[in-house]
Amino acid sequence: MNLIISGTNRKRSNSLKVAKFYQKELSKRGEEFEILSLEDLPHDITNTDLYGKRSEAFAEIQEKVSAAKKFVFIIPEYNGSYPGILKVFIDACAFPASFYHKKAALVGVSTGKYGNIRGVDHFTGVCNYMRMHVLPLKIHIPLIQNELNSEEEFQDPISLKFIMEQIDEIERF
Repeated sequence: MNLIISGTNRKRSNSLKVAKFYQKELSKRGEEFEILSLEDLPHDITNTDLYGKRSEAFAEIQEKVSAAKKFVFIIPEYNGSYPGILKVFIDACAFPASFYHKKAALVGVSTGKYGNIRGVDHFTGVCNYMRMHVLPLKIHIPLIQNELNSEEEFQDPISLKFIMEQIDEIERF
């Protein structure tokens, strides 16, 4: 099993839309990925699942993370970096078993013009600390609100070209 992590707990997020696009395209290539939206984390995760504690709700999530071999992280920009809930999720997962020597592809999204370059760079450091193998091709999608059409498909041919190149590399990774 593999996981696409929609890196925010915001309802109806663009990150989740991008995650669904990646899942669909990877599935066309025979790569099965399940989406884990951080919307689905226990609401009181900071009280129930940090510092050695484990809730039943998070135990199911932990099983999926432990079983995954590849991850695609869709990382929205929050205040010049990645969301705090993504860090809480990483901290709640069992260390080092959850991510040690597993593969990660990173996709930054933002409503601004840089596509979360800094946040993806910051998260790369976290991945390196956890000894993940990070796909060198990182995608940055700026102005995400203009990228997806009503069918949640990418409409800009240049963006789509780079996204599809990364998806091809995820398949080979």
